[in-house]
Amino acid sequence: MAQTLSWASSYYLPAVLAGAISKDIGVSTSTVFGAFSVALLVAAGIGPVAGRLIDRLGGRPVLIVSNVVFAAGLAALSQATHANHVFAAWALMGLAMGSGLYEAAFATVVRLYGQDARRSITGVTLFAGFASTVGWPLSAYLENAVGWRGACLAWAALHLVIGLPLNVLLPRAPRADQASKEATGAERGTGAGLAPAQQRRAAVLMAYVFAVTWFISTAMAAHLPELLLASGATLAVAVGIAALVGPAQVAGRVIEFTFLKRAHPLFSARLATLAHPLGALGLGLVGTSAAAAFAVLHGLGNGILTIAIGTLPLLIFGAKGYGQRQGFLMVPARIVQAGAPFLFGLAVERWGDSALWFSALLGLSACLALVVMTADMSKVSRAAEVH
Repeated sequence: MAQTLSWASSYYLPAVLAGAISKDIGVSTSTVFGAFSVALLVAAGIGPVAGRLIDRLGGRPVLIVSNVVFAAGLAALSQATHANHVFAAWALMGLAMGSGLYEAAFATVVRLYGQDARRSITGVTLFAGFASTVGWPLSAYLENAVGWRGACLAWAALHLVIGLPLNVLLPRAPRADQASKEATGAERGTGAGLAPAQQRRAAVLMAYVFAVTWFISTAMAAHLPELLLASGATLAVAVGIAALVGPAQVAGRVIEFTFLKRAHPLFSARLATLAHPLGALGLGLVGTSAAAAFAVLHGLGNGILTIAIGTLPLLIFGAKGYGQRQGFLMVPARIVQAGAPFLFGLAVERWGDSALWFSALLGLSACLALVVMTADMSKVSRAAEVH
C-alpha cells in the first residue's frame, strides 16, 4: 500500500499535472518533464547508497525517511513559481524515488526474508500495480477541486498520514552482523554459485536486461497512444487500447504469483521479454485489429519483468549485499529511463509505428542476454553434479 502511494505521487504525477504546472508558471510542458527526468537521474545516483543503508540497517528506517522526503519534495513543488523551483523540487523527489520505490522495497523484503523473498516481491508489485489506476484519477480530481498546488500538498499529507505510519509498521530487521551470523549457507553464498568472472558477466547482462525493460516500458508509457494513432486507430480507440496496459500488468503479476510461482525466475523473465516483440509483430503484420492484443501482451510482459528486477539478483547473487547490488544494477535502467521518452519520440517522428520494430529488437536482445545467463547457470549446475 505504501508503494502504491509512492508511485502514484511521483512517477505517475507528471502525466496529470504537468500541463497545469507549465501553464501556471509560464514554462513548456517539456520543461516540466525535463525536471522529472532530472529526478530519475538523481534516483539512479542515490539508489546504491540507499541499498547499502538497507543492507546495514534494514529497510524500515530508509523507507520512513523516504516518506518525509517525498512530502518535502511535493510541498516544495506546490510552492514553485519558476522553472528553477520545479527542477529543485523534482531533484528532491529524486532522492525519495531512489530510496523509496521498488528497488528499496525489494531490498527491504530480501533483508527480512532472504532467499524466500520472491513471493513477497511479487506481492508488493501486485498491489503497487494499481498505482496509476489510483493515482491518475485522484490527481485529476484533486487538481479540479483544489488546483495543482493543492494536489501536491494533498499527496504530501498522504505520505505523512498514511505512507509513513505504514512503513513504521514494518518489522525491524536484525543488525547486519547478527543477520550475517543467522544467514543460511545459501544466503551467505553467491546464490547460483557462479565464479567471479561469471558473476561479472551476469551483472552486466542483468543490468542490460533491466535497462531495456525500463526503456521499453517508459517509451510505451509516453508514446503508446501516438503509436496506435500512427497505425491507423482513431483517438478514442487509441486511448481505450492504451488503457489496457495497466490491467494487463497486474494480470501478468497475478500469473507470476499463481501459475509461474514454481517456475524458475529466468524462465519467467525470458517468456516476458518475448511478449512485447510478439505484440509488435502482430501489430506490424495485421494492423490496427491487433492493437489490443499488442497492448495486453506488452502489459503482461512488463508486469512479469518488474518482478524479475527483484528476483533475478536474489537468484544469481544471493541475499547478502542485495540492496547495494540492486542499486548499482538499476543505475543504467534509471539513466535510459530518463531519456526514453525523448529518444523513442525521435524514432516515432521518423518512422511512425515502424518504431515498434526498434523496441521489438531491443526486447529480443534482452531475451538473448537471459539465454546466455541461463547457459552459464546450467554449466555451473552440471559442474556441481559432476563434483
